[in-house]
Amino acid sequence: MKEKDDANNKSVQNSPFRGRGGIIIAGGGTGGHIFPAIAIANALKKIDPTIEILFVGAKGKMEMEKVPQAGYKIEGIDIAGFNRSSLIKNIGLPFKLIKSFLQVKKIIKSFKPAAVIGVGGYSSFPVLRYAQAKNIPTFIHESNSFAGKSNILLGKKAVKIFTASDGMEKFFPTEKIMITGNPVRASIVSNAISREEGIKFFGLNPEKKTVLSTGGSLGAKNINEAVDGNIDEFEKNDLQLIWQTGKPYADKAKQTAAGRKNIWTNDFITKMEYAFAAADMVISRSGAMSIAELCVVKKPVVLVPFPFAAEDHQTVNAQTLVNKNAGILIKDSEAKEKLVSSIIALAKDERRQNELKENIGKLAVTNADEVIAREILKFMPQP
Repeated sequence: MKEKDDANNKSVQNSPFRGRGGIIIAGGGTGGHIFPAIAIANALKKIDPTIEILFVGAKGKMEMEKVPQAGYKIEGIDIAGFNRSSLIKNIGLPFKLIKSFLQVKKIIKSFKPAAVIGVGGYSSFPVLRYAQAKNIPTFIHESNSFAGKSNILLGKKAVKIFTASDGMEKFFPTEKIMITGNPVRASIVSNAISREEGIKFFGLNPEKKTVLSTGGSLGAKNINEAVDGNIDEFEKNDLQLIWQTGKPYADKAKQTAAGRKNIWTNDFITKMEYAFAAADMVISRSGAMSIAELCVVKKPVVLVPFPFAAEDHQTVNAQTLVNKNAGILIKDSEAKEKLVSSIIALAKDERRQNELKENIGKLAVTNADEVIAREILKFMPQP
């Protein structure tokens, strides 16, 4: 064991990147921001085990739980986004912003990062803004086809902006853009779990076709209500369901699923690689990261775009797949009437399933995390 430890230490000491310094990764709020951030962190550590990485996120948000689970340290700051539904709730926003900048100042002064990466979410803004004021190199990963306002502002002084798709010149300086695709979790990219293992993980029947319904890490109201309102149709058509609901709908879903052997439900799935392995078909929102993962796992998918996303970019994402015969689109407003009947029709059409699998698989990007990590290291201090 001692020889193995000595070998590992020697490998670290001989790393060509040793002594580059630490990196802060800022942002979060949803899985669509958190999981790509963790993928980038893992890629950086794989290339250079000596790099120290610190995450900064918003207190009370899911990154405060998910990042430590991935083995990284995170500091929380008191920051909140603009509430569009209730203007009165924004009264304290300027004070939170000032407080967050003071917290960021303390974190950066203590950690002394050589670079800062922003992955989206409102906690990234004060971190990157302060880093830019201190001339610390900053990098942005923009996962969506329409950039957020914070990223647009931050992009002016960023060293490099990594985007999922082309056409982003309308948001960022052309010379700073690098099209990389979206980083997908290594557990999904390198997933070797069999369908049988996935089915067993959820306690379901390997003889039955299985539908995975996921509205993202925070859930999707209309998807959940569509599934709930037509729950009997799954058993009638010999289908079983893995139903990720998000916290707001979890209790209602558990009541509906009680006593039904063909349904597994929870607010969150920690082992998505098992869910993807088990699923024959998927119901999903069409956020950038969901799309990236679905392309990698090559599953027939019925997409229900979130209609209130900025510039309706989820509909754009979904329509891109539809145009390439790589997915089926159901409008959020029509989900209750059409969603379950559409997934049942797909379950009965093997030819259509195979067609969708083949076409969505052509769009997969599996190494975005490594491409981003290597590009960042180019701009960091040499050891």
